[in-house]
Amino acid sequence: MGENPSPSTSISRHVEWVDTDASGHHHNSAVVRWVEIAEAQLIRELGVSGYFPVSPRVQHVVNFRDALWFEQEITATIWVERMGNTSLTFGFEITGHSCDKSDGGLAADGTITVVHVPDGNKRSAPWPQAISHALSGAKE
Repeated sequence: MGENPSPSTSISRHVEWVDTDASGHHHNSAVVRWVEIAEAQLIRELGVSGYFPVSPRVQHVVNFRDALWFEQEITATIWVERMGNTSLTFGFEITGHSCDKSDGGLAADGTITVVHVPDGNKRSAPWPQAISHALSGAKE
């Protein structure tokens, strides 16, 4: 990844009953929720303030690779894929751990893109320098 590796983090969870559909495997909306939990964790780890009220999602791309089952442990990993002037794209993977219904492995991957829309504005604007530096992996 070079001298300034892309900021990343992982979280672990179990697939809860609320995360499943009638067939007992994960509902597609659970993936986005797990990714957003990992995103919040990354923002906390980087010590970034003021990010969430000004970072609406503009695109979700999710590739569903395998089913995840009730009570199965999962790991959601998120990283900064691209830091733009006004936008930010995260890459992510959801991996299931081995359980009685699955050998585990990659269950979903994709990207989520957000833009910086300052409070009171209707259009995107450049990221504040502190946020841009933290999320791009720049050393201050």
